Amino acid sequence: SMNHTTVVEFVLLGLTKSRHLEIILFLFLVIAYFLILLGNIAVISITLVNHFLQTPMYYFLRNFALLEITFTSTFIPSTLYSLLTERKMISLPGCFLQMVLFFYLGTCTFFHVATMSFDRYVAICHPLHYTTIMNNRFCLQLVLACWAVSFLLMFPPTIMIVQLPFCGPNVMNHFYCDTSLLLQLSCTDTGFIEGLMLITLIIIIPGTLIVTTVSYGCIIITIFHIPSSTGRKKAFSTCSAHLMVVMIFYSTCIYRYIRPEQRGGQDSDKVLSFFFSVVTQMLNPYIYSLRNNQVKKALKESMLRAFSSSLRQL
Repeated sequence: SMNHTTVVEFVLLGLTKSRHLEIILFLFLVIAYFLILLGNIAVISITLVNHFLQTPMYYFLRNFALLEITFTSTFIPSTLYSLLTERKMISLPGCFLQMVLFFYLGTCTFFHVATMSFDRYVAICHPLHYTTIMNNRFCLQLVLACWAVSFLLMFPPTIMIVQLPFCGPNVMNHFYCDTSLLLQLSCTDTGFIEGLMLITLIIIIPGTLIVTTVSYGCIIITIFHIPSSTGRKKAFSTCSAHLMVVMIFYSTCIYRYIRPEQRGGQDSDKVLSFFFSVVTQMLNPYIYSLRNNQVKKALKESMLRAFSSSLRQL
């Protein structure tokens, strides 16, 4: 038998080895994280205080905005700290915690995207029954189901990963603790866990993609029957923006995690992970919410009220 030293921390190589590129990436990530927080906090605030935005669509968008803030906060602050200080170490418990939160919140994101697409399908394809189907109780049940099903799916494989022995090496070619890379670093056979992870990811990613694709497919068919050309153009503009973000998000995730050789560790995997974990999250609040005319109007009214209130106080 071989003597093994128990691993107490991991080395995350980060996005690049170049110090100059690290500075550029640090600035980009600071701006991206600021836009993610600003956009999503604006969505949460305006949909809570504005009476006209108390509808199922904005209820789902508000929950999605909260999810995006928590999801990106699991890794962006630590990545920024690493880029700023050049400290690449993360403790074993810290790595496990980041992996569990990233996996869980990332899974919730897929289910929330599918839920929002279903909501738009009911609103556009069955407008007369929309308020009856998407009542407050059903909306709450859908959101709770997203969180509960995500937990049930990710719980078995993550518990198994946390119990694995790690004896060395302890270097990950990534900027956060990735599940596939953790499995590679374990000093025991992980074939069963890898199979379970693949089955779980197939249920999560292609499963929710089917719901999203079918929903938007029905929406596009319905749009073709809109008599007004202006109405069709407006609807297509909204759907195309949504589909663009969905395509980037799903295509990068599928290629990263569901492929014949998906163990990871290449530089290309970091680029893919960066796209679905940072770029799409930065676009989401502006594509889904802040470009909406109702939200724009509500934001303008809120800013005008705040400005007039400040003037009165002066």
